[in-house]
Amino acid sequence: MPIQILDADITDLSHDGRGVAHVAGKALFVSGGLPGERVRVRLTARHRAYDEGRAEEIITRSPERIEPRCPHFGTCGGCALQHLPAEAQIAAKQRVLAENFERIGKVEPRTWLPALTDAPWGYRRKGRLSAKWVAKKDKAVVGFREIVPKFIADLSECHTLLPEVGLRIAAIAELVGSLVVRDQIPQIEIAAGDDTIALVFRHLRPLSDADRERLAAFGRETGLAILLQPGGPDSVHALWPEQAPLSFRIPAHDVDLAFEPLDFIQVNAGMNQRMIARALDLLELSAQDRVLDLFCGLGNFTLPIARHVAEVTGVEGDAALVARALANATRNGITNATFHAADLAADASGTPWARAPWTKLLLDPPRSGAAAVLEYLPRKGTDHVVYVSCHPGSLARDAGTLVNRHGFELVQAGVMDMFPHTAHVESIALFRR
Repeated sequence: MPIQILDADITDLSHDGRGVAHVAGKALFVSGGLPGERVRVRLTARHRAYDEGRAEEIITRSPERIEPRCPHFGTCGGCALQHLPAEAQIAAKQRVLAENFERIGKVEPRTWLPALTDAPWGYRRKGRLSAKWVAKKDKAVVGFREIVPKFIADLSECHTLLPEVGLRIAAIAELVGSLVVRDQIPQIEIAAGDDTIALVFRHLRPLSDADRERLAAFGRETGLAILLQPGGPDSVHALWPEQAPLSFRIPAHDVDLAFEPLDFIQVNAGMNQRMIARALDLLELSAQDRVLDLFCGLGNFTLPIARHVAEVTGVEGDAALVARALANATRNGITNATFHAADLAADASGTPWARAPWTKLLLDPPRSGAAAVLEYLPRKGTDHVVYVSCHPGSLARDAGTLVNRHGFELVQAGVMDMFPHTAHVESIALFRR
């Protein structure tokens, strides 16, 4: 496609944080553009129904525009909204959720919950950095994918990651470049508990003794635990120190959750605490309640719930996470929580846990939502559902099912800023029969 530059007026923000314009009747999505701005756009892709581009120059500036904190903003694909103040970001996410409810689910909450927010910087305790040795530059590149995802952003710093890692990316890249197997390190996983921050180096060839010592020395110098992954997830093991246990506490419910470096946990530790508090508040738990927690992971909601009810059962598709949840129940002396491994994208209506009488239901599904589950749940007697969502479209679809097929009302809903400066919309909703 020949390079083409044009001027456009931005009228809206898209679901992924790009400015929306219309040129000659055709939608144009502009990275770096904000509503109310006139921008000079370099086209990057043409499609039948829409075009894509990036803002090369701001001709008329939005009064909301601020200077991005990160020097890599606009190149790195990790963030999309650093040019908007935090309060404007969360307002935009609330609009996305409301539009999805109206357009997809044909529903509207009776009341909107105030948005949940926490520290906007240095919050990210889980992540995966890509790595590549670039011979032409005689250096290793470490970072997230660029906005054009076939390239790795050459980062020197990242302000959304925990600062112990985010301010050491240049040093990590230098470390990778010093290894004999520098061209065989495709990624570095970040996993942080309350007391330990771990880096997991994936390596496609065995490490020499010298490489192992370089990595261990980096750990000793920085205090970061260094783990190695020579194969699949089960191959992860500690290099330095010999033991690197990971866990995080939920003090309000006297729960401590242990996890493995590649396990799924909520990325934002502060927001996770607030989210758990809001979910349990919306559930209105009593000592007589019997609660079903679907897509339960390693017990992030299940075990706090167990402190307040007669019985809770968690169900999760990942058998390894179920084993971790069971171990966490034992670790915390919790005896009224049970767990099951089950494919929740399939029909599990005949299982004992699905047929049991539950007073309340908690859903925390992946991006695809809970459509399969809602074919057979909630059953009669379950009149209270709390739905935690990481995708507004699937939440809106499932909200329509709960309201129009199961006879529930969407009582409350709101957004939670789990990923500040990104376009990711995390939300929570309360349904009552």
